[in-house]
Amino acid sequence: MDLQLSGKTALITGASKGIGRAAAERLAAEGCNVVLVSRTATDLAAAKAAIARQSKVQIDAVAADLSHSSAVERLARDFPRIDILVNNAGAIPGGSLLDVDEQTWRKAWDLKVFGYINMCRTYYALMKDRGSGVIINVTGNAAQTHDPDYICGVAGNAALTAFSQSLGSVSVRDGIRVVSLNPGPVETERLVNLMKKKAQDRTGNPDNWRELFKPLPFGRGCAPDEIGAMIAFLASERCSYNSGSVVTIDAGLSARTFNF
Repeated sequence: MDLQLSGKTALITGASKGIGRAAAERLAAEGCNVVLVSRTATDLAAAKAAIARQSKVQIDAVAADLSHSSAVERLARDFPRIDILVNNAGAIPGGSLLDVDEQTWRKAWDLKVFGYINMCRTYYALMKDRGSGVIINVTGNAAQTHDPDYICGVAGNAALTAFSQSLGSVSVRDGIRVVSLNPGPVETERLVNLMKKKAQDRTGNPDNWRELFKPLPFGRGCAPDEIGAMIAFLASERCSYNSGSVVTIDAGLSARTFNF
């Protein structure tokens, strides 16, 4: 399927690893020029080199901490003509209400919640001037599962999901589409390392980490490329009537009345 993305430019945050890198690889494979943004320069360089080996597109890499609005402003100055914005940066720690202190809560939200909102505010204005653009906010299915042991993430993801729906309900007037993408458990490096630690704690062998995924649908987590493929589709003209919606990819976990 030709997604008609060739020649467009996509900016992806949290692009050095996991979902962000998978999205960048997919978009580049479709002929998109990509701007990779992450906090770690060495990881960015590795991602840029890998994508360059696979796709002959323009690739820029920018090390930036998007919890600071000045970094967002700098990105907009350096890369104002962005057709597709993929907000993906930020990992909110787990814990119950009494486990997560105020400092941890605010730090997590500064990057993911306020980082997304600041990126949307800045790039929406630029897209509006041109009369076109797509914004995809990668949030997470915690907005729907309401796991009390991930309460900071539940609240943050729920806020971003509602924000995306609200903005996407009127953005079409300006020629812009806004969508929230909510993955379930994705086998990123970060999640796999967490599972290895759990396996070590429970069985004494970190190599048993895949056993912990067996209760999940299909006996596994989602592959990063499965999310990357959906991001490319959502960004494309093949999905041109989609705005203000929430796309959940979790094999039905959030549709159940109980969680594993």
